[in-house]
Amino acid sequence: QVQLVESGGGLVQPGGSLRLSCAASGSIFSRYTMGWYRQAPGKQRELVASITSSSTTNYVGSVKGRFTISRDNAKNTAYLQMTSLTPEDTAVYYCNARGIGREYWGQGTQVTISS
Repeated sequence: QVQLVESGGGLVQPGGSLRLSCAASGSIFSRYTMGWYRQAPGKQRELVASITSSSTTNYVGSVKGRFTISRDNAKNTAYLQMTSLTPEDTAVYYCNARGIGREYWGQGTQVTISS
C-alpha cells in the first residue's frame, strides 16, 4: 500500500512558478513510476508528466520546456516544477504512483493561475 500526499498548490499570477511535491509512504517508492496528472473543470484528467524508476521522463506537449518532473528516492518524494504558468494550467493536480499490477493516487492539490 502506498499513500501519496501532494502539496505546493496555490494561486499564482500568469508567468509565475510553483513547485508541487508528492510525498509517498508505505512501500518501496523507488520502484514506482511517478506521474503528475491534472484535471480542469469540465475536462478529462490528463497526464502532465511522468518519471520512471530509472528517471526517464515524459511530458505532454503543452508543458514541455516549462515543467520539470523529478524524484528524490531518499526522501520518497516526487516533484513538479512549473514555470511560465498560464491560465490554461489551472487545474487540480494529482500525484500517481504506478507499479506492476497496482496504482495509487493522491488527493489532489489545486493550482490556479489568475491575475
